[in-house]
Amino acid sequence: MTKKEYLKTKPECKVTFKVSKKMAGEASKIALVGDFNTWSPKKDPMKKLKNGDFTISINLPVGNEYQYRYLIDGQIWMNDEMAEKYLPNNIDGDNSVVIV
Repeated sequence: MTKKEYLKTKPECKVTFKVSKKMAGEASKIALVGDFNTWSPKKDPMKKLKNGDFTISINLPVGNEYQYRYLIDGQIWMNDEMAEKYLPNNIDGDNSVVIV
């Protein structure tokens, strides 16, 4: 699930990505990976909240579509069930897409 907040001072959008406890299951760590961080599982680790949800906010330039997925415990790839759309990734299915 994503939440968008467009910045007034520059052409960026603060996008908050969230994985619910229900979706995360027993995960100890989740990384947000996508074309905005060269698909690196180390650049954007999500923060685990007390309620078991995971979240992270990043600023993305407006006027683009960004592909992303969640990497759970460094092993399991998961799409965002509430993504705006999905695109084939030519590896193992689809990537989630956020449009800003």
